[in-house]
Amino acid sequence: MNRNERAATQPLWMLQTKRADFAALAERFHISPVTARIIRNRDVVGEEDMARYLHGTIRDLYDPHLLKGMDRAVSLLCGKIRAGARIRIVGDYDIDGVCSTYLLYRGISRCGGMVDYQIPERIRDGYGINEQIIQKASDDGIDTLVTCDNGIAALEQIRLAKQLGMTVIVTDHHEVVRGEDGSQVLPEADAVVNPKQEGDTYPFHEICGGVVAYKLVQVLYEQMGVPQEEWASMLEFAAIATVGDVMRLQDENRILVRFGLRQMPQTKSLGLKALVEACGLDITALSAYHIGFVIGPCLNASGRLQTAKLALELLLCEEPERAKGLAEELKLLNEERKTMTQEGVEEALAQVESRYAADSVLVVFLPDCHESLAGIIAGRVREAWNRPTFVLTRSEGCVKGSGRSIEAYHMYQALCGVQDLLLKFGGHPMAAGFSLEEADVEEFRRRLNEQARLTPQDFAAKIWIDVAMPLEYISEPLIQELKLLEPFGQGNEKPQFAQKNLQIRQTRVLGKNHNVVKLSLITEQGTPMDGLLFTEGDRFQEELGTQRGIDVVYYPDVNDYNGRRSLQIVIRSYKLHG
Repeated sequence: MNRNERAATQPLWMLQTKRADFAALAERFHISPVTARIIRNRDVVGEEDMARYLHGTIRDLYDPHLLKGMDRAVSLLCGKIRAGARIRIVGDYDIDGVCSTYLLYRGISRCGGMVDYQIPERIRDGYGINEQIIQKASDDGIDTLVTCDNGIAALEQIRLAKQLGMTVIVTDHHEVVRGEDGSQVLPEADAVVNPKQEGDTYPFHEICGGVVAYKLVQVLYEQMGVPQEEWASMLEFAAIATVGDVMRLQDENRILVRFGLRQMPQTKSLGLKALVEACGLDITALSAYHIGFVIGPCLNASGRLQTAKLALELLLCEEPERAKGLAEELKLLNEERKTMTQEGVEEALAQVESRYAADSVLVVFLPDCHESLAGIIAGRVREAWNRPTFVLTRSEGCVKGSGRSIEAYHMYQALCGVQDLLLKFGGHPMAAGFSLEEADVEEFRRRLNEQARLTPQDFAAKIWIDVAMPLEYISEPLIQELKLLEPFGQGNEKPQFAQKNLQIRQTRVLGKNHNVVKLSLITEQGTPMDGLLFTEGDRFQEELGTQRGIDVVYYPDVNDYNGRRSLQIVIRSYKLHG
């Protein structure tokens, strides 16, 4: 089966069936029953939670003192700041790590701390704090290490830091290491702040490292007498970290992102403003999409291809011309990253089509691919084939790999089944990273496929429909009301509606690359409406042939062209009547 044949494979359309008294909720909150149903589909249950979803504000953020270890960590930091001790922040090279480092550096500096930072380099240092970073800190006379977005699993490394006489504060959000008996094992730090540690009383555990850092700065400012308005003025960085780290936009995360986006135009970071401008965006109209797919990749690009210190230097920059130059450099790095990624994706897909199309688990070896791109490429191949995918690259005398999975395949457990072949590995159900000897690549592929218990049904993509809604129900007020549900993203996806038995009256292929199809549609009741479909236009016309019946999954929109406003739908998926 080649790529085009797979593209034509119909996904499964699944209708959400969660129950509630939608009419009563609609009346209570002055919204339509459709909007009430969508909110319930996002696992928002009960009037209190729905009120928070619709009308939550910064005042509804949770008390940072509820984070276990927070008061201890801030007490230590206050003492070190007052004593003039040297403090070093150790962050991470991705967007969450960069934003976490930015927040802690700004916060501790504002309180008068003698602070600097170190961000590991992806290829040279690997993830998180390591022995070399710790030894360098000791040699530099550092008194206190503060980790952010890492450290919870650095048991040996933090033990070394303690042996060298340093105070260590760990702030992180990743899963805590478990011992052979299943109990949690914390690093021997002087304080650990992580919502996932046992005994933590924070109401929402799915926050990113940037939010943990943001909360720590809130308490630090409170203790050091800094006005809380200064803490609130950095909200956009907690929002960027949350979206960039693909956290679920639910509960507190949704409030942080919603108001962080609103605050972006007032950001005090010249570098962030310069980056938004370099990307050609309007800072007054940014969405979670812009953070996740435009701004975020630029900030991540430096950590992938050079050093993440470049991204942090941009955010901290206070000279307009320097900020503009750094922003352009990051944008160019991201363009380079995109080109390299596309080349890797094409090579990977060609391998799958020619050699591995029959495999349940795709293992692609790209020896010359930049290792930092393996995860992105694995994700693209997974999207194209809807199969668990591992992409492997050569690195420092061995092979490193990154995987992206599907719902039916627990990636971390799969690696546990072949761990005798692996030098190192880690991950969770949907993604993983690992290393192995090059001589074991084929055995790795063979055994993963032997052990996989996947069926053809597991490979069918699922499209979840919120409401089967006739086009007659669409109105401008409803479209406006749906904006109450923003920001959209992981865990708070853009709503999807469905309509069957439409007739196609006319089609036109638009766009320089023929990648948009405009359809003139009419319902069985005679309601006309235009639909936009973003796809390979010429291929769609060929597939359509003489057929005129179509079922669609869509999102309603308003077309505002030359002062004329008309309703239209954006088609997400379709089934032609054959």
